[in-house]
Amino acid sequence: MIFKEDISSQKAEELFADSEKVMKFVADVKWENGFECRSCGHTNYCDGKTPHSRRCTRCKKEESATAHTIFHNIKFPLHKAFFIAYNVCVLGNEFSSYNFSDKLGLNQMTCWKFRKRIHNCMLNSDKKSKSKIEAVMMAEFR
Repeated sequence: MIFKEDISSQKAEELFADSEKVMKFVADVKWENGFECRSCGHTNYCDGKTPHSRRCTRCKKEESATAHTIFHNIKFPLHKAFFIAYNVCVLGNEFSSYNFSDKLGLNQMTCWKFRKRIHNCMLNSDKKSKSKIEAVMMAEFR
């Protein structure tokens, strides 16, 4: 689970400023219970070619920290996506995509699509027993 209800606003502000910090935060949360290769199930790994990625020592498959999360394949800076997700999931701010666009300097449609992705995950989490935040942030995208 990436967003805990009690995440401090100071920690969130720190993460909003830098994609590298967000990537480290996502990696730490994603693999807090250990790494397991999605291809072969092996638990040993080494560092991957890109920062915060892990590479299976058996099958050599590399996995990014954002792979299979809500942040998978986004085409804009990670810290901006984190800002949108934090505002929608934790703070419950129902900013419009136009507000996010103005604040973050992104295309309005980009903000709308990412916010829609978050809302879809939230709807799916209502159907499951997982917490809403956990389901949204760790939702698998392929």
